[in-house]
Amino acid sequence: MESLNAFISRLTEIVWGLPMIILLMGGGIFLTVQLGFFQFRHLPHILKHTFGKMLSKNHAPGTVTPFQATASALASTMGAANIVGVPVAIALGGPGAVFWMWIVALIGMATKYSEVVLGLKYREKNTQGEYVGGPMYYIRKGLGWKKTASFFAFALMIEVAASTMVQANSIATSIEGSFGISPMLTGLMVMVVVAIVIFGGVKVIGRVTEKLIPFMVMIYLIGAVIVLAYNVADIPNAVLLIFQHAITPISAAGGFAGAGVAAAIRWGLARGLYSNEAGMGTAPIVHSAAQNNHPAKQGFWGVFEVFVDTLVVCTTTALVVITSGAWQDVTSDDAANMVTHAFSTVFGETAAGAIISIVLMLFVISTIMVLVYYGDKQAEFLFGTRISNVMKCIYTIAILIGSVGGLQFIWQFLDLILAMVIVPNMIALVFLSKQIRAVTDDYFQPHTQQRKESM
Repeated sequence: MESLNAFISRLTEIVWGLPMIILLMGGGIFLTVQLGFFQFRHLPHILKHTFGKMLSKNHAPGTVTPFQATASALASTMGAANIVGVPVAIALGGPGAVFWMWIVALIGMATKYSEVVLGLKYREKNTQGEYVGGPMYYIRKGLGWKKTASFFAFALMIEVAASTMVQANSIATSIEGSFGISPMLTGLMVMVVVAIVIFGGVKVIGRVTEKLIPFMVMIYLIGAVIVLAYNVADIPNAVLLIFQHAITPISAAGGFAGAGVAAAIRWGLARGLYSNEAGMGTAPIVHSAAQNNHPAKQGFWGVFEVFVDTLVVCTTTALVVITSGAWQDVTSDDAANMVTHAFSTVFGETAAGAIISIVLMLFVISTIMVLVYYGDKQAEFLFGTRISNVMKCIYTIAILIGSVGGLQFIWQFLDLILAMVIVPNMIALVFLSKQIRAVTDDYFQPHTQQRKESM
């Protein structure tokens, strides 16, 4: 068993090294060029029609509002990657890794936009009258690759089970450490909360996440801003370190072991790709249910997701870790606790632990809700709604199993299965890129622009 674990670990390290970076970054650059660098040229327009229309109502075809769909997708991306992944990138790649996370975000905007556009373009109604879509639909309908679509759906359905257990275990362990509550009790609580929401369908998930996501992000950002205000004099130097060491090595200091440029690039790209989930094919599954009359308009919300996840929340985390000195005070082996250490310099250890644990708990619960929805839709695509309801029950039970650390041998396959999900999705995006460009051009054509803005 140990040799098998070592083999899987090594294989995962290889796959999620250069090959995955080339696939996701290369695909994102290709789409950026194909779309004429639209995420840069039209960013003010995109932000106007996302930030500026969060509370807008419309009567376009769909099941949930555009913001509810976006909040649900953000619920999947906002989580441990923002609070734990960023410090890990800095611990192993230095402050320069943050610069490469920004590059990933800027490129990933085109990828996420493309996924959402295709999700809307090829969505359809299920037997319950709800709009459904995602990579499995645009691979099957857009390319005619039925077996590939089924492979994607099956791989993601299995990946959700493993991911749900990992997420549940992370919060159960954190709550036990901070409040002494047993993992079993935490697992039961999370299981009940998630079950109540997910069995209500995408409309209930949308209503919950549109309130929960802004609330939990604000809790975290308020705490982070207080820490930054306490260390405001160090912010300019922190920004300088990020840019300077994106292209130059940084020597060891304190608990930081030092890092070369290659490490900064490798960890910045890897953590950035993992955080915003651009290219994973998950976001379009929930965006496909949005009330929108043009795929490009919903695609803007995909850009918004990446903007908020990486350029706002991840950047805030990075500045907190760097300005507080946590990146030097805490060793790389304990990098997951850097944010808690940074918060403790202002709030004290007990309060800091409580704040981060509560935020992580909210992040994880919202993440699990949406993960189960993703898995549910894969089962529906493959086997119909009856089996999809069975899978909801299986995922719900997986929460309890994961919280107490059960079936850990399955967890080690998580990243490998995720790679199996990403590969067909990225290939499909490249092959369907001309269609994405056509949808984009249709929206931005001068003679239709006035009509679009008035909708």
